[in-house]
Amino acid sequence: MSIDNIFGIAGSALNAQGARMNAVASNLANANTVSGDDKTAFRAKKVVFKAIMDQQNATPGINNSGGVKIQGIVDDPSPVRKVSDPGNPMADKDGFVYQSNVNEMGEMVEMMAASRSYQNNVEVVNTARQLMLRTLDITKS
Repeated sequence: MSIDNIFGIAGSALNAQGARMNAVASNLANANTVSGDDKTAFRAKKVVFKAIMDQQNATPGINNSGGVKIQGIVDDPSPVRKVSDPGNPMADKDGFVYQSNVNEMGEMVEMMAASRSYQNNVEVVNTARQLMLRTLDITKS
């Protein structure tokens, strides 16, 4: 494995975890939104990753044979919550509003996991850089 692959793999992971954090931030920002019907209620977004195992799955223009790729962002299929709130201007004809399906505790766990994974990949990059610098120092002697 060349040093380029190490940086490519860690870089793809940093990109993926950044997208995961953005999805969590969007979900938390919309956690308390309501809608007049279940079709337009906010649904939590989940990032779907795909492992890059060979060059044909890699991102065009980036030369690496491993890492992770963002395959897509999908809506969480769990149902939205129907709450009686007849005084709400968004309420339907029966007095119900539909809240988002965002699980705030689950999103906080997701945020912590993404943050830790991001930090781990930053450490991979830093360690690889330090090893390269030490190798250069050895060759100077």
